[in-house]
Parts: sequence; structure tokens; C-alpha cells
Amino acid sequence: MQPLTPPMHDSQNNTIPPSAEASDHVLTNELRKIEKRDWWAWAYSILVMFLLTFAVISFSLPALHQGLKTFFNIKVSDAVFGLIVLIIVFNVYTIYQQVLIKRLRRQLAEKHGHSEILRNLAMVDPLTGLYNRRFAMQRLASEVARSERRGHPLTVLTLDLNEFKQINDIHGHPAGDQVLQEFAAHLNRVIRGSDLAVRLGGDEFLVLLPECTLEQLELVLERLGSLQVDWQGHKISVTFSAGWRQYALGDRPEELLAQADRALYASKRASKEVNQSAHSSDTALDPTLRRG
Repeated sequence: MQPLTPPMHDSQNNTIPPSAEASDHVLTNELRKIEKRDWWAWAYSILVMFLLTFAVISFSLPALHQGLKTFFNIKVSDAVFGLIVLIIVFNVYTIYQQVLIKRLRRQLAEKHGHSEILRNLAMVDPLTGLYNRRFAMQRLASEVARSERRGHPLTVLTLDLNEFKQINDIHGHPAGDQVLQEFAAHLNRVIRGSDLAVRLGGDEFLVLLPECTLEQLELVLERLGSLQVDWQGHKISVTFSAGWRQYALGDRPEELLAQADRALYASKRASKEVNQSAHSSDTALDPTLRRG
């Protein structure tokens, strides 16, 4: 069982989904084809150089013994001129092939760069830098399959920031954005490198905790605690509600997430009822509030 120690690196380093892996596989195959073509060009170069060497030797030796005639009864000057033309043509062809190969490599590199950008746009939340729901569902399906196959525990944790709308109303949306960013960074510091933090949308977050028991989950929640965000000299207290579900044999990814969501909203409702009950008791005890 892995200890729940905070990671020394960002937890974004996780498994790439199958669609991205397929794209990388295609690019890798194309690069291999270009490398193969490059090797063939060099092989042809070596072969032609050997043939040229053999030709020079076969032209030169007879010329030494028969005066100005070659073994094929061709003038040495004509043979040398033909060799020079052949070498020039071959060098031009080799240079053309190398330029073509470099151009293809550059195009593939640009294509790979565009693929990385599109992948980030499709799978990463631009505000917090966490993965989004699309990637989370792919990763959740993989973790469920692994837990089903190996019997490892898997805990799905959902988080919702308390009174986030009031933060936006009082301090403005830029303050709300900073709260989300700092909470996401805080969440990444708390979890392990093998865990996955996700922004589902708005102020809702998801954490996938492979090989994490409910006892270890309590340690995660304790370390999350509460957060103080400094916004233009004001301290904004950030708290959250949590719901979780541990994988049971036969659970499907969508069901597992839905059960964790239901636990989260049940926790929020219970918390609101407690707060309203406490407020009603204070009002009944305070004459000033009762008269108001």
C-alpha cells in the first residue's frame, strides 16, 4: 500500500488517454518512415561511391598500360568527363533528398507541436491547469478496470467550494478565479503523484485516489483543511464540502462518480441545515435580532 505523502512533483504527469496515444503512434510511425528513407539515401550514397571507385580503377589501370585508351576502348578524357558528370548528378540528388527529409521532419515537428496544443485545449482546464472532465472519465475508466482486475482499492473524491458565489459577488470574478487557481495548486500539493486532480467545472473538483483506503482518505482531507487566499489585502477563507465513494466490485465509472456526487450534495445539505438551525437558535436567544 502506498503511503499518502505529498508528491515532489506536479500530479499532472499522468497517463495519456488512448486517443492521444494513437495520435502519437501515428507521428512516431511517420518519423520512422522518414528515418528509413534517410538510411536508404545514405546506403545509395555508399553504393554509388563504391561503384565510382571501381570505375575509376577500371579506367585508370588499362590507361596506364595502353596509353590513352581505357579497358572499354574509351578515351580517358571522355571517361573522366563522364565520371565528373555522374558525380555532380549524384551529389545534386543526394542534396535534394537531404533537403526533402529535413523539410518533412520540420513539418512533422510542427504537426506534433500543434497536436500537443490541441491535446491541452481538449483535456486541460485553462484556468487551473488541472485536467478536465473529458480526461477524468478516461482515466477513471482505466482505474476502475485496473481495480477490478487486481483488486486494488480505489477512492473517488468530489469537492465543492463553500459560498463560492458570495466570493464572486463580494470581491469580483477575478478574485474567484484566483481562489480556484490557488485551491487547485493546494490540491496538487496534497495528493500523491499517482493521484489525479480534476476540475469538473465551476467550483467543483474531482480527485481520483488509486490504492487509497477510507482511512488514508481521512489524511488527505485533513491536509486539505482550509485555505486563506490573499486578494488585494483581504484574506478570503476558502472551505469545501466533500463526498466520496470507494470502488466496489461491479461498479461502473459513471455510477462511481454519480455516487460520489450524491454523497457530496448530501453533505452540503446537512451542513446548510446545521447552519440554519444554529442561526435560528441565535435569533431566538437574542432579543435585538427577534425584534428586527
